[in-house]
Amino acid sequence: MGAGHDHGHTHGAGGTVTAAHRGRLRVALGITLSVMVVEIVGGVVADSLALVADAAHMATDALGLGMALLAIHFAARPPSDRRTFGYARAEILAALANCLLLLGVGGYVLYEAIDRFITPAETAGGLTVAFGAFGLVANMISLSLLMKGQKESLNVRGAFLEVAADALGSVAVIVSALVIIATGWQPADPIASLVIGLMIVPRTLRLLRETLDVLLESAPKGVDMAEVRAHILALDGVEDVHDLHAWTITSGMPVLSAHVVVSGEALNAIGHEKMLHELQGCLGDHFDVEHCTFQLEPSGHAQHEARLCH
Repeated sequence: MGAGHDHGHTHGAGGTVTAAHRGRLRVALGITLSVMVVEIVGGVVADSLALVADAAHMATDALGLGMALLAIHFAARPPSDRRTFGYARAEILAALANCLLLLGVGGYVLYEAIDRFITPAETAGGLTVAFGAFGLVANMISLSLLMKGQKESLNVRGAFLEVAADALGSVAVIVSALVIIATGWQPADPIASLVIGLMIVPRTLRLLRETLDVLLESAPKGVDMAEVRAHILALDGVEDVHDLHAWTITSGMPVLSAHVVVSGEALNAIGHEKMLHELQGCLGDHFDVEHCTFQLEPSGHAQHEARLCH
């Protein structure tokens, strides 16, 4: 009496909505990389840690934009007999590497900012304003490119938020440089660096936590397993549910499987196909799960299953 049932939706990182904005993501990535290089040069020339910190922030955002493009690329590759889910999980592995790199960059920026309080340096305020203004203008262009897409795709919205944080970083650089020009107060530069570093680290820790949740196959964010179980048990004829699992393959691809114990009377009355449709409809109306697979079982069947199946 075992039966599998699967329905899939196309959404998330590899969906057609995100793919439609691939060109804009590429342009935004090109702008971000260009600004990053210019700000590194400016930071060295003007001896501005704030500019270098903002360039490091730009690097984190370039990685984020690159991840969005990478997700689209890998999602398009078909699965095989060996890799039954294709290369979707590669995005998560890249995100983990991204997190480790970003924590290193953020930690270095914070360390250097504190060191500048101990050993002050002379920052050229005029040059810092010029390079910071260049970065702000470039960020505003990228924001305008991604404005429409962020309303349609969570993947593009993530990239949009990365660039928005960049714009705030550029504002911090400009403000610190103006303070130095107006008052000569050099600590404004390391203070701006601290602000930018503190923008990198918390966001990276959130990304790291989400990445580890996927790798540890935790329940997808927003899916309450107790509520899922209650919805299944509320269907007429369902006596029990066991081996209920939900996890995420990659961003935008949550999956669920369950063994559902159904009374013989219910199966005889409505049949396997209708029961499967009712189960799918029950979950589809209340939970955003990409693929659902159900095995229908008669009462007592679980006792005959091998232990490895539990």
